[in-house]
Amino acid sequence: MSYTMGESLQTAVYGRLIADPAVDALLGGAVFDSTPEAAPDLFVALGHERAVGISDASGQGAIHRMRVSVVTRREGYIAAKKVAAAVSDALVGDELPLTRGRLVSMRFLRADARRDEGEGIRRIDLWFRARTDDQAV
Repeated sequence: MSYTMGESLQTAVYGRLIADPAVDALLGGAVFDSTPEAAPDLFVALGHERAVGISDASGQGAIHRMRVSVVTRREGYIAAKKVAAAVSDALVGDELPLTRGRLVSMRFLRADARRDEGEGIRRIDLWFRARTDDQAV
């Protein structure tokens, strides 16, 4: 197993979302690695990740299942769904360069939309599957 590309993958995902014109048009830069205390009423936060090793005789690699959350205090889901679509478009399809290793594939797995009455938010959790290969080994 190799988790050596975890930081590189997270940096690449964050960089792609911050630089994506469609995401930026909807959020104005409100993409966070860690949610700030004074978060805006619509933002994206990078979330949980689980990595499983898939190394073999040819090299080291991993499958990363990662969550990107769209969070809003606005009424309804329409604004959050527009952002979720832009996030998915930004992450799936085009090559995502890593500073270590390479991204073999990035795929959308699922989305969970829910309302948290206690916190007064609506949230869409997007789950992606990234396959990495550590060419540095």
